[in-house]
Amino acid sequence: MRPNGYPRPMRTLVIDHPLVAHKLGKLRKTDTSSATFRLLAEELVTLLAYEATDDLEVQPVRISTPVADCTVVELIDPKPLIVPILRAGLGMLNGMVKLMPTAEVGFLGMVRDHDSLLATTYADRLPHDLSDRTVFVLDPMLATGGTLVAAIDLMLERGARNITAICLLAAPEGVKMVEDAYGDRDVNVTVVTAAIDDHLNEKGYIVPGLGDAGDRLFGLAE
Repeated sequence: MRPNGYPRPMRTLVIDHPLVAHKLGKLRKTDTSSATFRLLAEELVTLLAYEATDDLEVQPVRISTPVADCTVVELIDPKPLIVPILRAGLGMLNGMVKLMPTAEVGFLGMVRDHDSLLATTYADRLPHDLSDRTVFVLDPMLATGGTLVAAIDLMLERGARNITAICLLAAPEGVKMVEDAYGDRDVNVTVVTAAIDDHLNEKGYIVPGLGDAGDRLFGLAE
């Protein structure tokens, strides 16, 4: 267990597990319906979140069971904050809160310009003070990395000390951008994903990817 606020190198974790690979494969298929896509995304997020929460800080607490007294552990305060990036990140929220029902939830709306591929913020429902908070950012696709870096920068500016991004899928270009942004900084940033694909195409889509995650989750064009 790391001391509070202790920095570590920026990490990218690709979860190599048969169930993760199986569910991601189903997500990729063109003929997977929106209803099935949502269910698979939720299940996949829970699997990824299990790995992503491996180093959450806990404290010992003395309790009584029906048989005897014993010492257990509980999450320290302040409780973790879960932040889905709107709109596609909403499709990952249920899978995360199932694992951490006591966590708080904030929302961040960011949109990527289809021409410049730059991200801008249009909705901010986060605490203004994130000092000493552990934050889990939910964004299905780490493509160019611009959206994720902008989101992480905002949270670091507000004092977050430990940020983990959970992405269903990543492109090498996006991973590199995040690693370049935080690899030599004194911050705790981690990316957890089910796979890193081959490349981005000229439109900024991950190849082979799974298409537009928001459209496939909710069935509506942006």
